[in-house]
Amino acid sequence: MSLGCKKLVNSVEHCVDENLSGLIAVHPGLSLVKGHRIVVRTDIEEVRRQGKVTLLSGGGSGHEPLHAGYVGQGMLSAAVAGSIFTSPPPQSILTGIRTIAKGNQAGSLIIVKNYTGDRINFGLAVERAHFEGLKVDMVVIGEDCAFSSHNKTAGRRGLCGTILVHKIAGALAEEGWSLEEVTQCARDVASNMGTIGLALGPCSVPGTGPLFQLQEDEIELGLGVHGEAGVKRMKILTAKETVKLMIDHMINPANSTHLKLKSGDKVACMINNLGGLSVLEMNIIANEVITYLEEKEVHVDRAYCGSFITSLEMPGVSITLLHLNDTIKRCLDAPTSAPAWLTPYLPAGQTDRITSTPIDPLYQPKQEESESSAAVSPEEASHIYSILQNVCEQLIASEGHLNGLDKESGDGDCGSTIARGAQNIKKELLQKDSKGWPFNHPQALSLAIGGIAENCMGGCSGGLYSLFFTSAAQAFQKEVSSQTFAMAMYQGMKAIQRYGGAEPGDRTMLDSLHAAYTTFSSRLAQLSSPKDAFAAAVRAAEQAAEATTGMKAKAGRASYVSADLLTRPDPGATAVAIWLRAVLEKL
Repeated sequence: MSLGCKKLVNSVEHCVDENLSGLIAVHPGLSLVKGHRIVVRTDIEEVRRQGKVTLLSGGGSGHEPLHAGYVGQGMLSAAVAGSIFTSPPPQSILTGIRTIAKGNQAGSLIIVKNYTGDRINFGLAVERAHFEGLKVDMVVIGEDCAFSSHNKTAGRRGLCGTILVHKIAGALAEEGWSLEEVTQCARDVASNMGTIGLALGPCSVPGTGPLFQLQEDEIELGLGVHGEAGVKRMKILTAKETVKLMIDHMINPANSTHLKLKSGDKVACMINNLGGLSVLEMNIIANEVITYLEEKEVHVDRAYCGSFITSLEMPGVSITLLHLNDTIKRCLDAPTSAPAWLTPYLPAGQTDRITSTPIDPLYQPKQEESESSAAVSPEEASHIYSILQNVCEQLIASEGHLNGLDKESGDGDCGSTIARGAQNIKKELLQKDSKGWPFNHPQALSLAIGGIAENCMGGCSGGLYSLFFTSAAQAFQKEVSSQTFAMAMYQGMKAIQRYGGAEPGDRTMLDSLHAAYTTFSSRLAQLSSPKDAFAAAVRAAEQAAEATTGMKAKAGRASYVSADLLTRPDPGATAVAIWLRAVLEKL
């Protein structure tokens, strides 16, 4: 089996049954019907006695959490599972119907996705249930907006919108609506929504290879959840471009399956992960979907994002839009115990989704607050400006070299991380007056650099440099001198040790920092000139960085790498030596 088809299962033959067993093991409010792949609420007898409409849905497995994940109060009463991507047999469906409908005068609604096998098998079970005198009705959901053909086909496929029908019909049943009313509302909901899907690659059924092939740089629009061909293949796009493509296709009046959408409409939006996208990607897509709809002046009053119906591990996404009214809103908001339903987090007392605006930080240091710290002359401030400018230029120029060193012990981005910090220092600080704030107040400058490192660099390096400069700033409160610069190095170094957990000799940036500080402070104590003392400190830092070659790492990501593989200097220690040398060049 190829790498892309590996599955963590016990056996292909029993994977569906063991999946269902795992579901009810985690959620004891659900039970299995003996001898069948039927998941039912454990309190189903009480539900029947209450005289409320009960709901059943089902279909092939491989689409988890559909269908069994939506069994619970306020949604389905039971779900019937088939084999992977295969409709369950009529006898199992009939057993499920009997479980929820026998003795229930209110009746039961069967919700089916529009696939030929499902329609036939569920339809046959419903007919047999009628023959047995059970009060049952059936709704077929087909809301796919992929196809533009006006020719007679198997019809629109049932996709993620089916879950919205489960939720709304389940809420109405809890409210005590009749079978006829619940059925009609379910049909109205199905006719007022649309779904469009897109895949970046295939999935594979346990025991087989990929269901189809897409090139590495290809995506497919309108792909079905069983791997059925879509309407268009194209080169991969950005998330923003992809969302625009999907929604534009969904609402295009030239398509016979389009969803009518106009300015002022209120909709629920479901952004569904088909199985293989990361949460990071899903949140990016959700933001683009809501932003694009709002640009069209469509009100997204309800939004849901997550894995609602999957196609095993298929990397892809679907977007479902449903027109809203007060009844549908109430039903979507109604509580449910179904384990797979995801409830968005809203502010207390708010029901309609509104994109929140960023709030101001609770505290931002102001220029006047930092002006109480020790200041330097305009000429000295200009000198500090030129030093910082040289530091940034040297670090940016060293990006490739530092990345190359980092490939031995990390993920190869040390240089990029530090260069990103330098670029943001240039953008946020070096555009200011070279003789004014914050260059005339070293404490403010140190705090500003620490803030940029924290907010813009990212990674471990960003945190460590933020610690260094934030702690170093304390030394410049009352005076600015060569001694306070030494104290700043000491305080910054100790903060890294305290919170980073490393010590000199552990093959980290501390090796260069410690060598520089001890040399600088000792030379000052020997009454060397500050420039000579700092030149000696830079040489010591460079020697310490070089000495990390082959050193056993005891902290950081390199500590997980065999010492035999560490044949070049540590990138963090090298970076310190680079910026210290850049400072010396302008002294």
